[in-house]
Amino acid sequence: MAVSRLVLTDFRNHEDAVLVPGPGFVVLSGENGAGKTNVLEALSLLAPGRGLRRAPLAEMARQGGSGGFGVAARLGETDIGTGTNPDAPERRLVRINGATAAATTLAEWVSVLWLTPAMDRLFVDAAGERRRFLDRLTLALAPGHAHHSTRYEAAMRERNRLLGDDGTPDPDWLTALEARMAEHGAAIDTARRDMVAELAARLEAQPEGPFARAGLALEGWQGDAGTLTRELAAGRRRDAAAGRTLSGPHRADLLVTHLDKNQAAHLCSTGEQKALLLGLVLAHAELVAERAGRTPILLLDEVAAHLDPGRRAALFARLEGRGQVWMTGTEPGLFEAVPGGATRYRVAEGLVASE
Repeated sequence: MAVSRLVLTDFRNHEDAVLVPGPGFVVLSGENGAGKTNVLEALSLLAPGRGLRRAPLAEMARQGGSGGFGVAARLGETDIGTGTNPDAPERRLVRINGATAAATTLAEWVSVLWLTPAMDRLFVDAAGERRRFLDRLTLALAPGHAHHSTRYEAAMRERNRLLGDDGTPDPDWLTALEARMAEHGAAIDTARRDMVAELAARLEAQPEGPFARAGLALEGWQGDAGTLTRELAAGRRRDAAAGRTLSGPHRADLLVTHLDKNQAAHLCSTGEQKALLLGLVLAHAELVAERAGRTPILLLDEVAAHLDPGRRAALFARLEGRGQVWMTGTEPGLFEAVPGGATRYRVAEGLVASE
């Protein structure tokens, strides 16, 4: 599972960039604002969702360009393309081997995981950020998770709209929407809990090392389709007053603790939180490779800058031979300990050149 060719067309500050990376480490170095993270963002669009920045599609098109953008990647014998047309800048297009496909099907072809500086506040931010992180982890093990999440959110939005309208909503239509929410909501909850249980067991079994071990638990709503159906039907008046749905897996939260200190992650130091998050992502990548039979592509944005030389060396050693790992940094010297054979690029003002 590695990108052997990546082409960016009018994407962010890259007018026409072509990268031909190897299957292991890929190092992108350059000054701040040069476009390193933009390359990682393009790669993150090979997975369902809005990418590592969660930006509107129209913002991804290069200023002064055509108004649309394209990202094309070759993985083994598979060609994946995604982007937008100028006449519909907010409508994402996906093609797999030339055939039009839904974005949710991308998870069947490739797993992409990432760690960015913006995620440093994951443990202290609102629960919604942790749910999105949890869903990315789950998606890598259960490709159908994207389908269930999309259908659940669509049905919930329509139910909220009906409950918020003036007059009495159609009870049959509400019942149909709630049945759809129950079906997909139960699948979401099951997939999340299975992933959390497997990853938590893996982390707990690991010995102490340079990266802190995280304890995981899923808090909030839990139940089957029947439970959610009953809760939604009984909560219509309450939800109408609240202006939102108050029962379901969209109310869940991922709880993280520092196992070796027996302390909640949000109470740990900034450095400990970064170590917890990095250890969690690394363990999950190993779990995906073991369970799904394919090694995920890892995108690590500015990760080396936050580690001392010993932990940097330990990180590179742990990642060696674990598939394709893309890393960015302002200084090439941060990656001196990367094992030989890495593909290295210098990024400057939207231009990408091999080193």
